[in-house]
Amino acid sequence: MAETLSGPDRSGEEQAALDSYSRTVTSVAGELTPKVAALNAAHRRAGRFVVGTGSAVVFTDDGFLLTNAHVVGHSDAGTASFADGTTIPFHVIGADPLSDLAVVRADGPTPPPARLGEADALRVGQLVVAVGNPLGLAGSVTAGVVSALGRSLPAGTGRATRVIDDVVQTDATLHPGSSGGALATADGRVVGINTAIADIGLGLAIPVNGTSRKIIAALLATGRVRRAYLGLAGTPSPLPPPVRAGTGRRTGLRIVEVVPASPAARAGLRAGDLLLTAGEEPVTGAQALQRLMLEDAIGRPLALTALRGDALVDVVAVPVELVTDD
Repeated sequence: MAETLSGPDRSGEEQAALDSYSRTVTSVAGELTPKVAALNAAHRRAGRFVVGTGSAVVFTDDGFLLTNAHVVGHSDAGTASFADGTTIPFHVIGADPLSDLAVVRADGPTPPPARLGEADALRVGQLVVAVGNPLGLAGSVTAGVVSALGRSLPAGTGRATRVIDDVVQTDATLHPGSSGGALATADGRVVGINTAIADIGLGLAIPVNGTSRKIIAALLATGRVRRAYLGLAGTPSPLPPPVRAGTGRRTGLRIVEVVPASPAARAGLRAGDLLLTAGEEPVTGAQALQRLMLEDAIGRPLALTALRGDALVDVVAVPVELVTDD
């Protein structure tokens, strides 16, 4: 009698776990796929027009979409295509290359908005789902886990440079065109905007958190993000044992350069100083200081405490607005 081939023997628990995983990914895909558009935006590069492609996420009920600054480039307008086949013109509200975030507005009706979550609550190993339009293929979905948190991603515009901090790393597969798409948790909340392919099997996403919400609000309000500037560069450095014992912290920011005539120079900071606090907040590295350098810091006195040799030095600097070369 002929034998029949059977599938692998799975216990009820294994089958239930597989079904649960599938149901979760299917649910997130069903919720977010209609709300993620494929973008096409023409802009000038090196004297010729090129078409930038990527994705964008509807995040308000009146047609605003969130994407990457590098997707729209210097474009003013373009088209957004949705999974149901609808194509709508859009115009750019504002872009911020130093966070790689941009806001555009559709010139027509859009699907209901995606729900934004909180990236600061993510944990390594947590399930995430990426929804985008890689290679122009609308409504593509991949799933994976958060493979690392707290990564940094350099960004720049003209002579101004910045490090995007707390970037989310995932092994959910990303492809060209995924940029600007959604990275979501199992409950369908968008916790990141996919921005880069770091390596095979490694993708990066700009976190949706308190800092990015301020940036998005500024883009909605004025189309640009104003940042404060102190005029110093530094690197993380271990604190001396007595200071470590007294503060409970392990590192400060060793100042390696102070720009002449900058707010830091006028305040009296010097190369070699070990910066400990800014505005009563601990400074454990450049990113901790950078997080304070948003619009509300411009023109406001900022108390700084540094260790110079064995002595604590208290100074007050007044940050000015950072000038970028767009």
